[in-house]
Amino acid sequence: MSDSESIQRWLDQARRLGDSGRASDAETAYKQILTIDPQQPAALHWLGRAALQNQQPEVAVDLIGQSLAVESQNADAHLDLGNAFFRLGRKEEAIAAFKSAIALRPDYAAAYGNLSLALQSAGRLDEAIDALRHVTVLNPKQFEAHAALGTLLHRASRLQDAASSYRRALAIRADSAETLSNLGNALRELGEISEAITLLRRVIELRPTHPAAHMHLGIALGAAQQWEQAIAAYQRAIQLDPTFPDAYNNLANALKECGRIVESVAAYRHALALRTDRPDIASNLIYELHFHPEYDSQAILEEHTKWNERYALPPAKFIKPHRNDPSADRRLRIGYVSPDFKHHVVGFNLLPLFRHRNHDHFHVTCYANMTVSDALTDTFRTLSGEWRSIAGTSDADVAEMIARDQIDILVDLSLHMERNRLLVFARKPAPVQVTFAGYPGTTGLTAIDYRLTDPYLDPPGTRDDLYSEKSIRLAHSFWCYSPIGNEPPVNPLPAMTNGFVTFGCLSTQTKVNDKVLQLWGRVLRAVPGSKLLLLAPSEGYRQWIADQSGVDLNRIEFIERGARLKYLEAFHRIDIGLDSFPYNGHTTGLDSWWMGVPVVSLCGETIASRAGFSHASNLGLTDLVATTPDQFVQIATDLASNLSRLSELRSTMRARMSTSPLMDAARFARDIESAYRDIWRRWCTDHTSG
Repeated sequence: MSDSESIQRWLDQARRLGDSGRASDAETAYKQILTIDPQQPAALHWLGRAALQNQQPEVAVDLIGQSLAVESQNADAHLDLGNAFFRLGRKEEAIAAFKSAIALRPDYAAAYGNLSLALQSAGRLDEAIDALRHVTVLNPKQFEAHAALGTLLHRASRLQDAASSYRRALAIRADSAETLSNLGNALRELGEISEAITLLRRVIELRPTHPAAHMHLGIALGAAQQWEQAIAAYQRAIQLDPTFPDAYNNLANALKECGRIVESVAAYRHALALRTDRPDIASNLIYELHFHPEYDSQAILEEHTKWNERYALPPAKFIKPHRNDPSADRRLRIGYVSPDFKHHVVGFNLLPLFRHRNHDHFHVTCYANMTVSDALTDTFRTLSGEWRSIAGTSDADVAEMIARDQIDILVDLSLHMERNRLLVFARKPAPVQVTFAGYPGTTGLTAIDYRLTDPYLDPPGTRDDLYSEKSIRLAHSFWCYSPIGNEPPVNPLPAMTNGFVTFGCLSTQTKVNDKVLQLWGRVLRAVPGSKLLLLAPSEGYRQWIADQSGVDLNRIEFIERGARLKYLEAFHRIDIGLDSFPYNGHTTGLDSWWMGVPVVSLCGETIASRAGFSHASNLGLTDLVATTPDQFVQIATDLASNLSRLSELRSTMRARMSTSPLMDAARFARDIESAYRDIWRRWCTDHTSG
């Protein structure tokens, strides 16, 4: 018998043994083949695959590589080689091997699937999506492929496409709780809240004891402003798993929305105790402390310092030298990082800056950490020089992107608000870093050099030790109010026809704590017949308002949160605005003034409680700002007894606002860009002298 005949006999026997599940005997047969022909490709390939199954990827790479050196057109061998490379963490070689398998067999679904996994591992998400899409085309009835594609699209913030893939998966397997949950979450992010809630309730029917199912339902209920039901859902999740940090975090978010600040802070702290490695939860806590009446500026700063030490200092080791051209007067590249280039209070405040920026002196790049956009997003995209979507992109990759863009001044627009990217700033991808616009305060990051403020929030020569950044005071105002169109006209003073004064506050419930309600109650008791108009999410919350204020419910009217036009029209029913504290109304306060409703504020020690003073100072109406609770009551009652002044303020307020710094968009843009130029020159001086 010739060698070739002998090899063929052994091959046939080895294959029969393998097909019958006798792997050990098959291995012996393949090894016998190699004693006759050490380069026999089928034997090398089989033994390489066996080595891979036996957790010997190095051996597999060697054997399969030898096989392909003899027979390079074997698609299965390329696939197995890719699997071995992937097991060893050699991602790029795995990707190349999977692509070789596909080149030989364009309909090789398994190779596309494994290629997608390798591309995901390499951070090449868009390519991974394309590879997995091929699997769904080749195997349109494969539930797992559609579900996995939906998950990848979701990660890439392509929510509509993700929802479509989830729906295709569910058409194949309608009772998949995980896919129903994923679709519900995608729809909730898309604003399709009612369907999301229905789907997530179905998930709970399928998984009644699954903690995450209850938590996801809670998130959707919160998006529908059904806060008490949301709280109940989170509490059920915690009951099922008392070590579930995300459930505590979301419970804290819901409690915050109901004004239950003390309970909210406690829930955030519980979540952090379970997961000290979660900077997002720690940021939520820090932002919440600005609303807490018992925390002063020093205590808030201490929490920021802890955040910096725990989360921002470790990535500082990745900071690289900056090679930006140190020419003081050249055109500067400004980068803005935000999740709020949309219909959001931050977006409204930024719009005047973008509309009036100096294109000749400043190039603008927006780094948008957004999953959903709207018409205002399109406006920002048009007004910017470059647009980068960074949602789902790692901090390291975003930092590299910013460095490649050669940004000179990078501006954080979130501080510790939701979806901030402060850990990008921790890597200092730009030579100068600034924080602004999210809310007046500090980030606590030593990697951020400056913060923008105004002389009323932070009077010159004071308060600088309360922030980690160096304070740059704009000449007039931290805010610039810009009506976005379709605002209703100012109406006559409602007290003239009602026969009583209506006080009101249309800020979120987050800002309305028990001390606020107690002070407002004093005002209403001091003004006989007066009423109070508030936003309110639920019956339980309404009773809490009455109990804390000591005012009969029949003197308090509640309205639901609505679209912007409906919200502005609600000011038609208010004679005098009562501000919240320690977090004043910021954009809400400006809306009130614009609608002709003067705001009585209590100026406190923390910066968030000085917003009303800043607004009133720019309007020349500081007599409406109190520094003590007694003074607040006196100002409000005096104003309520002077209907002629109220009428005059109402009829002239728009003109007063329009001619004030609060609406001088060109000056606002010049002030900010002047600050950019000054701090850039400082860097150039330091850089060249160093």
